[in-house]
Amino acid sequence: MTPQEITEKELHQMAMKEVGDHLEAEGFEVLSISSDLKKDPQFVCLKQKKLHFVVVKGCVYPKNPKTYDPELMDKITSHAQKYNAKVWYAGVGFARAENYELPLSKSEAMAINFTGLNEIL
Repeated sequence: MTPQEITEKELHQMAMKEVGDHLEAEGFEVLSISSDLKKDPQFVCLKQKKLHFVVVKGCVYPKNPKTYDPELMDKITSHAQKYNAKVWYAGVGFARAENYELPLSKSEAMAINFTGLNEIL
C-alpha cells in the first residue's frame, strides 16, 4: 500500500460521515454511534418517537453500494424486532473522480455514490 491509498478503516469513516450528515439533514436524533468496522448497526437513532437502526457499509467501485449481506441484515432485523425498531441499510460507494478504474487516493478528488437509506424493516 502506498502512503496515499485509503485504508478500509478510513473508507468506513468516510461512509459514516456521509450517512451521519444525511441522518442529521433528515431530522434523525442520533442516540448512539459505533464506528467499529465489525459492529452493527453503526447508528441507533430516533425520529418521530420511533427507533431506527442504520447499518453503514462503504465500498469502492466497481462494487455496488446497494448490495448488502443478507445474513447480516437478517441478524440486525431480528435484533430490531425486539425493540420495535426500523432497519435501514446505507451503502456508500467511492471512486476516484478523474478515473473510476484508479485506486482511491487521499490526495485525489473522489466521486461518492450515496442515494440515501434503503429500508429493510
